[in-house]
Amino acid sequence: MLIGQSPIPPDARLEKLASGLLQPEGPLWKDGTGLLFSDIKRNLIDVWSPSDGSVKPYLQPSDSSNGITFDRQGRLVLTQMRLRRVARQELDGTITPLASTYNGKKFNSPNDIVVKSDGSIFFTDPDFNIPSGQTRELSFKGIFRISPTGALVVLDSSFDKPNGICFSPDEKKLYVNESARCLIYVWDVIGDSLIVNKQLFYTIPATGYADGMKVDPAGNIYCAGPTGIWIVSPTGQSLGRIAMTENPSNCTWGDSDRKTLYITAGSSLYRIRTVTTGLTPEHQSAPPGAFELYQNYPNPFNGSTKISYAIPSTMSVELRVYDSAGHLVNTLVNGTRGAGHYLATFDASAMASGVYFASLVTRTEQSVLSMHSSKMILIR
Repeated sequence: MLIGQSPIPPDARLEKLASGLLQPEGPLWKDGTGLLFSDIKRNLIDVWSPSDGSVKPYLQPSDSSNGITFDRQGRLVLTQMRLRRVARQELDGTITPLASTYNGKKFNSPNDIVVKSDGSIFFTDPDFNIPSGQTRELSFKGIFRISPTGALVVLDSSFDKPNGICFSPDEKKLYVNESARCLIYVWDVIGDSLIVNKQLFYTIPATGYADGMKVDPAGNIYCAGPTGIWIVSPTGQSLGRIAMTENPSNCTWGDSDRKTLYITAGSSLYRIRTVTTGLTPEHQSAPPGAFELYQNYPNPFNGSTKISYAIPSTMSVELRVYDSAGHLVNTLVNGTRGAGHYLATFDASAMASGVYFASLVTRTEQSVLSMHSSKMILIR
């Protein structure tokens, strides 16, 4: 079902890393440690080690954590379904509750979570896992935002089962799926907290449940759903499916090059190599630690391609494209940018096939600070 160019190589192999888990969820890569993930029914967060393949407890008890991510300070932020709240693990290991109620009523069962670059926390609150013996108190199942100062607001109350949530790379779009109907919706993000223009983005053509979602630097959506990970372009075009025998619950990128997609599914943990460089949550929400020009995607390409880059502080940025003879063919960016991750589109629809080079130059008034380049191949 490949309509566009899939970011999964044709010869990619889905590898099972661990089995015998009870309900794995919320995978999250941590450099120098490995892959963290919730095991809901075992009431803990585990860590899978890339060095020896072992699975060991990382946080126990986790109070039935589901979605987990990092904030800008590298602290673990988690939804805790047993306590019906969102919390944060401080650097000293202690747990700080961030939000437990809305207008004096308990949340249903906070599920998935994402941290925006300004430090605000967005999460979904379906009623999948209200603890046994407790009752639902809210009259709706919402999408919420916790501001950097701790203020809580409801962003949408129209969903039946809001679940997976993620931002586009530039944070100008917010995606949330309607789990039981396998629908993905999108909003425009205005300012730091307002979402408007809700639209149906994609319908997964299968029966079951949509679950966790992630986005890559090209803006492609990776949605865990019935029979696999469904990949959708930023324009809502199907790019294929990573077929799985166990229904996946969520996914994230890991390894030093960020090209391995880790997947929690059924009672197991999997991984598969991709051709795109993914951004793990700590890299999406925290200021970049260094200059970076990521490989364009798709590559090779026909027509247009996406180029993403990162800068660690505010400075002048030039992103230009040259042909193989060194001639300038396009200036994509020329101006001041703040610290963050950015995405640009190179439209080569009027250009001849061949090799092109993306060049990223950052500078202050005194000197050039960094220069990076990457090779791009245009095929007609």
